[in-house]
Amino acid sequence: MKRHQFIIFAIIAFIFMGCDKDENNSEEPLEESFLFEDGFETQNDLLDELFPSNGNRWSTIQQTDPTNATNEISISNTEFNEGQNALRVLAYQSDSDLSKVDIEKNGLNIISGNKVTIKADFYIVGTEPIENLLLLDLECCSCWDPTVGDNYGSENQCPGVRLMMSGGNDYLSIERGKISGTTMQQTDFAFPRNQWVTVQWEMIMSDSENGLNRLIINETEVINQTGMNMPNAQVFTDVFLNQGIDFTLQEPTFYERVQIGATANPTAGNIELFVDDFSIKVK
Repeated sequence: MKRHQFIIFAIIAFIFMGCDKDENNSEEPLEESFLFEDGFETQNDLLDELFPSNGNRWSTIQQTDPTNATNEISISNTEFNEGQNALRVLAYQSDSDLSKVDIEKNGLNIISGNKVTIKADFYIVGTEPIENLLLLDLECCSCWDPTVGDNYGSENQCPGVRLMMSGGNDYLSIERGKISGTTMQQTDFAFPRNQWVTVQWEMIMSDSENGLNRLIINETEVINQTGMNMPNAQVFTDVFLNQGIDFTLQEPTFYERVQIGATANPTAGNIELFVDDFSIKVK
């Protein structure tokens, strides 16, 4: 009888231990994540609708015009991938000023260790060479040393990583020059023109060589490399010291904004493109 009582007691104790374990697991905090999505849908085809007063869509427009032309950004209701609208961008070729026009989302807080997935659909008009065209930037302006100011050039005051056409014409690559890294280039998959193309850029953020950088175009993986994708304080100190500049990367270091469009057009011609179905996810 005592043996039976012991067995029953052991079973009851095991059940309670299992329940307690389940309860503890249920109390563990969920992993925080950030998701921003926008398909550029509007009620009246007005660009202003992308900037509501509550700030839950886009933050601002970045636009630098060449001397004798005015770049354009608007809502398209004739060319789109889903819904009824897309973002249209027309960036004239650069002269003494680097031509650019894009839309920007601020307020991000992307730090080392985060997994970032950025996805968007692009439609690039024409067949002219587009080498060096920049489509997407992830930047850290707050990490720039304020004592250096613009002595290193105002274009470089927001270090970051970017998607750029490279490799001879229209091979989309990961450009890391603003964090003193080399371009992660591919020449196997030419960017399709005059059609909608889905681009997915995945990163595990790091200021060392153990970062992950993956680029997928129309479900085809074209880049999968490890490497730095955030500013590294020692790298910046060394690079600037070679030019006689005392530079201190500001901490904490994080990417606070993403830009999409013609973030720079140093090509030989004018660029018209459309953007739709943008998303950025941070975990």
